[in-house]
Amino acid sequence: MFVSDTLIHRLKRGCETMAYPKGPAPALPDRHGGALMVDAGKCADGCAACVPVCPTLAITRDAEKTVALDLGRCVFCAACVEVCPQDAITRTGDHRMAVRRREDLVLGGPGREQIRLAAALDSKLCKLFGRSLRLRQVSAGGCNACEADTNVLGTIGWDLGRFGIQFVASPRHADGLLVTGPVTRAMVLALQKTYDAVPEPKIVIAVGACAIAGGPFVGHAQVNDGAASILPVDLFIPGCPPHPLTILDGLLRMLDRLEHDSRKSLSR
Repeated sequence: MFVSDTLIHRLKRGCETMAYPKGPAPALPDRHGGALMVDAGKCADGCAACVPVCPTLAITRDAEKTVALDLGRCVFCAACVEVCPQDAITRTGDHRMAVRRREDLVLGGPGREQIRLAAALDSKLCKLFGRSLRLRQVSAGGCNACEADTNVLGTIGWDLGRFGIQFVASPRHADGLLVTGPVTRAMVLALQKTYDAVPEPKIVIAVGACAIAGGPFVGHAQVNDGAASILPVDLFIPGCPPHPLTILDGLLRMLDRLEHDSRKSLSR
């Protein structure tokens, strides 16, 4: 009786998987804020109010007084947004933040106000991984926040498997690694061995501020400031942690599965 009631209840609920990317993306919560944008032209001469408030040293100002914001280091605390008197740093509400090149996460200066979004893998790799991608997730000293948001993608609301993307238990069954955490000294050998066990060709995805640049632990003697110091990284997904939508967008963008997305306006 219990089984039949459960099935009937489930059928009444219908399909609960979101329509995205064929439909509109779900709205980010107000507290998230999405990607940041930097309009260095608004910076007042001599003003550097945003620099000392950044907890991860993600904001710098050069000799020409040009502000640069490294979203790879950013933990999206919004302290810089709140302290800036000229509104030079603002929230966009945009979930799209994944890039293929590390330097594309550095904002500031003409033409660099917004993120240059990730381009797809080359045609050969897209053909190979585009419909079936298996990833081994490695928590290299993470706090479990990025890991939790990655796990959300496997729930009924997101259903990552409908894109042919799945997480596997063994690196020998994987096409690549999804790395979280700042890569602590204790995890360096394990990460390298896991990478070596993945058959060629393979990809590496760094998820979160820690995996990209060390996050709050940047510069600490016990961490290696992200996966790129150990492995070649093919996709960087910033955030602390990244929203599940940001992670999904990065994966689909890398596999060229967002045919109707307006990414060309930002990625060139």
